Amino acid sequence: MKQTAIVVIGTSAGGMDALTRLVSQFSEDFPAPVFVVNHVAADTTGKSLLRVLNRHGPLECTEPDDGQKFRPGRIYLAPADHHLMIDEETIQITKGARENRSRPSIDPLFRSAAVAHGNRVTGVVLTGHLDDGTAGLNAIHRCGGICVVQDPSDAAYPDMPSNALQATEVDHCVPLAQLGALLTELVRRKPGRQPAIPDDVIIEARIARRVLSDLSSVHTLGHQVPFNCPDCGGVLWEVENVESLRYRCHTGHAFTAGVLLVAQTAKIEETLWSALRMFEERKNLLVRMADTMTGSQTRSLSERAEEFGIHIQRIRAMLKSGTEAVFDEAEVER
Repeated sequence: MKQTAIVVIGTSAGGMDALTRLVSQFSEDFPAPVFVVNHVAADTTGKSLLRVLNRHGPLECTEPDDGQKFRPGRIYLAPADHHLMIDEETIQITKGARENRSRPSIDPLFRSAAVAHGNRVTGVVLTGHLDDGTAGLNAIHRCGGICVVQDPSDAAYPDMPSNALQATEVDHCVPLAQLGALLTELVRRKPGRQPAIPDDVIIEARIARRVLSDLSSVHTLGHQVPFNCPDCGGVLWEVENVESLRYRCHTGHAFTAGVLLVAQTAKIEETLWSALRMFEERKNLLVRMADTMTGSQTRSLSERAEEFGIHIQRIRAMLKSGTEAVFDEAEVER
């Protein structure tokens, strides 16, 4: 294992402001490479964040290429729609399966760093929605690294740091204004004895790299559950011996329980809108048929149209009562 201090940072909503404030605290001689995943939409370029970070901090910030060797005193930002991972000396940029409905996702970066650099890693979770980064931070802890979380009361969006605090043994919880000095101190520390890297962390890191992703690999991680993967429709496995409920499918998609619930909620709403359209089409056809007929047939068709009208009202009521909650949960900055 290469003895290089590593800093990995994950953020989502509010990340641009948080990262801008953080990089301004680094000195020019910061002695470790810094790897950053900020949730961004697949159709963005990330160039605006690069420009901001280069303008506000002394360290050069780039979007790296696959296979590129990393160097101390540089910031490497995950490109849009790609996972960022590292091994002992180089960077991997992949189009692997989404984790927590995100690509880039924080957990794959954190796990890869934990496997390759063990107790030399400092993992940082900043502002953001939901709980991407929690599982990866726990992997860093289990591999002997240091876990740091932004104080939720200091975060623009406290969900990610709050969830990390609840599920992981965190070493430091500090406001953003103190984070730069803390990281500078931590990367200069002398690490203790390196614990064994857990097999499940190694397996999940390999899955993210697409080295392996099949039934046998997910079977080693947990047991099958009666839920489907919202991204590919495959069967899910519940990951065992972890800090909180997590799920994987054999193609590589991964979800925390919270993210899976949000995905299911979005699917339910999508299904309800499809059902509403089909019921309205059915009702309209019955009304049209009734208009062209006479006698008992007209009454029968009109009665059936009224029955479908009742179903339509029920579906509309469900959508009306649930739409606000659905959008509140699903509005996650990617």
